[in-house]
Amino acid sequence: MQDLDSHASPSRLETSNAKTMMDIGTRRIFNEDHDIFRQSVRRFFQEEVVPHHKEWEKAGQVSRELWEKAGEQGLLGVMIPEEHGGIGGDVFSAAITWEEQMYCNCTGPGFTLHSDVVMPYIVNYGSKEQVERFIPNMTAGKCITAIAMTEPGAGSDLQGVRTYAKKDGNDWILNGNKVFISNGWMADLVVVVTVTNREAKTAAHGISLFLVEDGMKGFQKGRKLDKIGLKAQDTAELFFKDVRLPASALLGELNKGFYYLMNELPQERLLIADMAIASCEFMFEETRNYVLQRKAFGKTISHLQTVQHKLAELKTEICVGRTFVDNCLQLLSEKRLDPSTASMAKFWASELQNKVASQCLQLHGGWGYMWEYPIAKAFVDSRVQPIYGGTNEIMKELIARSIVSQK
Repeated sequence: MQDLDSHASPSRLETSNAKTMMDIGTRRIFNEDHDIFRQSVRRFFQEEVVPHHKEWEKAGQVSRELWEKAGEQGLLGVMIPEEHGGIGGDVFSAAITWEEQMYCNCTGPGFTLHSDVVMPYIVNYGSKEQVERFIPNMTAGKCITAIAMTEPGAGSDLQGVRTYAKKDGNDWILNGNKVFISNGWMADLVVVVTVTNREAKTAAHGISLFLVEDGMKGFQKGRKLDKIGLKAQDTAELFFKDVRLPASALLGELNKGFYYLMNELPQERLLIADMAIASCEFMFEETRNYVLQRKAFGKTISHLQTVQHKLAELKTEICVGRTFVDNCLQLLSEKRLDPSTASMAKFWASELQNKVASQCLQLHGGWGYMWEYPIAKAFVDSRVQPIYGGTNEIMKELIARSIVSQK
């Protein structure tokens, strides 16, 4: 049997017996090199993100300067091979960047979507010219990216896409609109999911991906959407009206877009799950600190058995979730993470995140309802997690198919 801990020290503490859930130097999937990287990532978020996040929440976006600083620190394109212009790190290093963002409770920077959702499409399916043109600038934070899947009438069901690209000589003419696009307002480059064959035997056989650049004639960005959470994350509508695209804008093969999406979605769903568990860990520690200080009836509320039992329940559930998600990260690193297991992780972890957010806010009492308290922001930010990346109802469908399908 393969030793899953072969790259890490066997003496590392697990989350369940560490001093805090956010301790550096824990969990068997990591090693000392990862710990050093985590220290630098944590320092970056504390110094470059936390002090400015409130102003970015008011602006509805982070600064371009932050993106370039992240690039200088090697926090973008972590998993992308060096020969393609990335950092050349492993899955676990990328996971550290996801987790540390949640540990600082700052959801504004769209680094994860850019690095670990969009960049793999270009590296895995793009031409040599596309990779050389875009990936180095994306790793440097000079080219911000988004992926445009969702439409007003098509969300989790990607076969319902209506955006259409029609052949015109060697070019393509793109028409349609997208909504809820993270990084959409700041994006310099967008991977657009579009129909290219309306006569295909199924909708899935007629979908392609195109690279659309900011500034192209007919490409318009709508308003930054006013969300209940993720206030510092730029989420926008995108409009395409007779956008003329050269043949070189096609990403991968014609009509293979749905296949590419299905290949890449497990990683996207796992990163949502890992960020969800990391958020749970942050909220738990924030709440533990609060109940140890807050007094009621002459004692801190941590003396109340009802509070102690609630914390015991939450810690147990978070540790169970962390164990499963870490196992999924191990599977991803070995290229063995299947869609059903990734869907389980996304469904379970995002539901748990919302449960933890609600119960930790309750333990804060009235102060938990105040925006100045971190738990309030974590509460509203958590609500989108069961929705994007495929709704949790769709996750259950995908899991169920793997259960009842004939072998």
